[in-house]
Amino acid sequence: MRRAFARRPLAAVATLAMATTIGVTAISMSAAQAATGGVTGYATQNGGTTGGAGGTTVTASTGTAIHTALCNRASTSTPITIQVSGTITVGNTAKVSGTGCSTADGVIELKNISNVTIVGVGGGATFDQIGIHIRDSRNIIIQNVTVKNVKKSGSPTSNGGDAIGMESTVRNVWVDHVTLEASGGESEGYDGLFDLKNDVQYVTLSYSILRNSGRGGLIGSSEDDRGNGFITFHHNSYSNLDSRTPLLRGGIAHIYNNSYTNLVESGINSRAGAKAKVENNYFKNSKDVLGTFYTSEAGTWQVAGNIFDNITWSAKSSENNPAGPNVVSTTSVSIPYSYTLDGASCVPAIVSQTAGANTGLKVSDGSCTPTTPTATPTSTSTPTSTPTTTPTSTPTPTPTSTTPSGTNLSLAAGADGSSKGSGTSYGNVKDGSLSTYWSPSGSTGSISIKWGSATRVAKVNIRETSGASGRIGAWKLINADTGAVLKTGTGAGVISFTATSLKKITFEITSASSTPQVAEFETYAS
Repeated sequence: MRRAFARRPLAAVATLAMATTIGVTAISMSAAQAATGGVTGYATQNGGTTGGAGGTTVTASTGTAIHTALCNRASTSTPITIQVSGTITVGNTAKVSGTGCSTADGVIELKNISNVTIVGVGGGATFDQIGIHIRDSRNIIIQNVTVKNVKKSGSPTSNGGDAIGMESTVRNVWVDHVTLEASGGESEGYDGLFDLKNDVQYVTLSYSILRNSGRGGLIGSSEDDRGNGFITFHHNSYSNLDSRTPLLRGGIAHIYNNSYTNLVESGINSRAGAKAKVENNYFKNSKDVLGTFYTSEAGTWQVAGNIFDNITWSAKSSENNPAGPNVVSTTSVSIPYSYTLDGASCVPAIVSQTAGANTGLKVSDGSCTPTTPTATPTSTSTPTSTPTTTPTSTPTPTPTSTTPSGTNLSLAAGADGSSKGSGTSYGNVKDGSLSTYWSPSGSTGSISIKWGSATRVAKVNIRETSGASGRIGAWKLINADTGAVLKTGTGAGVISFTATSLKKITFEITSASSTPQVAEFETYAS
């Protein structure tokens, strides 16, 4: 896979050092500046987000110093960039008074203010057991900081247990290259890592890490708090979380190119009328990564290009509506800004090199496209480690076109898949007709043939409709019982491999020139 990274545009000159591995451009900065030119997503709308650009720059190594910098401004809207280094704690964060602030003890308080950037510099800025609270404010940038172990109960407490929390008429916030973590769940006194409630709009969370906690974050504090929205989440890493990646109550969210690993209970929870556009994300070793959970008030989603790698889906009920295992769109979302998608199979590698604080503000340049992804098919069993079985034969670049002889075993089998386009059906690939077909909901997806007992298969024949000939690009053929890759290649046609006894075989399309139309997925014993 090709991995390409770029650096954020900086407000002042930075010293650049070119890394020699995987095409990464590393940035060595004597003094970091907020990358205001790199704002992305919904934070670019509603007049844009510039933070403290054009104002003075000050330094701070305590929470009290941060408050002092805010309070010493001429007004609550005077632009300022605060460069933070060292460790900020409840113990070194006191209330300060002045014309440009409204602060409090034991929390970084950005209240009734605008035009502020807080950016970590030097060896890094860590907010240890102290949260960042944004209330009744606008045009805020938080960048290159770590916030960890913020508690709502126990000692010390800060910000209601949220690492970063926003509430009450907040507009235009960009949170970028931050690391948010906790050492446990709600029972240990922690709440959300990234919570937005009571009229928060036009926010982007990008290139950040959220990990090791019970709750990732929410948009809306209750089913009645539906005035939040226009939130973008992209190129973030979510790992070792129970749920809320995020929880959406009302509003619109754009969720793309994120990496999700080990989500224990649920992931993206769209409810109470929310609309989420979910595209080119990589979900791995997790449960119920998308759907409406723990409520009867449903939300909706538009999906395309996602990879579901070893995902478990629970049964549907009155208050539980998982999107899988056959993930399809239930709404349509129009995005008002331009953006570039990385291929989903590239996302884990890209995010591991770019996301979080102290990574040099590296970003993807959007040119990473998949070749042979490593995902295993969607599962309905308990998540296990990704299989590492060696393919049973050498990949061929292109299948042949000669129709196999013998009985097409698919005609008496079942079918399912990871996604399907509107008006298409899984069963269409095994009905013997070239006039009906299955399409994924986007340009990539997987389709499977399955039997009630182990069946010997040595060849498959992928047949496109006449009007969509040549659309299928790269693919891999998978033994869905074990996750072993049987073959990889490009284009439709006959695929031969070492005869294998299996109950389910999956054809996964990883690239295409446009939406594929698979008319028949034929299987043969020899």
